[in-house]
Amino acid sequence: MPLKMLRRFTELLLVTVFTCCGCQSMSHKQQLKSIDARRFSGMGFQKIHDGSWQDAEELFTKALDKSKNDDRAHWGLAESYWNRGETGLAVEHMEQAVRLSAGDPKMVQRLGRMYLEIGRLEDAKFHSLWALESERDSAQAWALYGDCLLAAAGISDATHPALQPSLSAYHRALALQPDYPKVQQTAAEIYSTQQRYDRVLATLDRLHDGIGVAAAPARVDLLRGIALKQEGRTEDAKESFRRAIAKDGNNPDPLIELASLELQDRKVDQSRATLQRAADLAPERFEDGMLRQQFQEEEQRLAHEKTIEDSQQRR
Repeated sequence: MPLKMLRRFTELLLVTVFTCCGCQSMSHKQQLKSIDARRFSGMGFQKIHDGSWQDAEELFTKALDKSKNDDRAHWGLAESYWNRGETGLAVEHMEQAVRLSAGDPKMVQRLGRMYLEIGRLEDAKFHSLWALESERDSAQAWALYGDCLLAAAGISDATHPALQPSLSAYHRALALQPDYPKVQQTAAEIYSTQQRYDRVLATLDRLHDGIGVAAAPARVDLLRGIALKQEGRTEDAKESFRRAIAKDGNNPDPLIELASLELQDRKVDQSRATLQRAADLAPERFEDGMLRQQFQEEEQRLAHEKTIEDSQQRR
């Protein structure tokens, strides 16, 4: 081989070697950055579990400084922004997390939940179905799908055609995770709207078995009290209403329900006092006078019955 060609070959060989070494070095550095990013992300999620949101946000930011492609860092930062009410930024980072994770079902489901809570119902439903395509055995994905259907239907309309499919989705969620308080409560809400009070009681009794009576939200005690009242178990109903009042003293509904039962027991003065507590909390509920009129008419009816009973006893 001529000397000139040999030199040229040697130069090309050296360039190739240095280039390969350089690529390997860059790849190794990138791997180290990715490892550091994952480490910061893991520490960030631990801080979230500890309730240290500011520390968590700083760690997730450090992770993204190391690698913009760390999906968990975007997820963690989304949760941090969501926690302090910056929903727009939270959704942006959660969208990035979903994209970088190639559609991890848990991230897809979380993004869908965020969409639902900010009112983007179609996006939420799309992501609930996307999550279910990957994880049919996810109770959280079924719950999200049920919530999307329910949000579109409106729980106050017992005849809405989407109400039963949402209840079916909740049944799927509960079949996978029987103790799921949020889903149990929402299912009980639907049963109450449908006036299926036996199902309300069965569902809420299971909820109480799972988390305890004291830990259940005041709304659970209110729903249970209404069902007990409809089933004729008035003493148990009053106990549930009193428990709801003790847990949430700013809600007039259990006070109104309790006043109704007290009046039914002919404890007129006690009923009036309870009703006045409700009026003090929510004067707008009494502005048209209809509610007070209903109680006054019931008082008059009971007074008339009492007069007849007394008359019959004197004979």
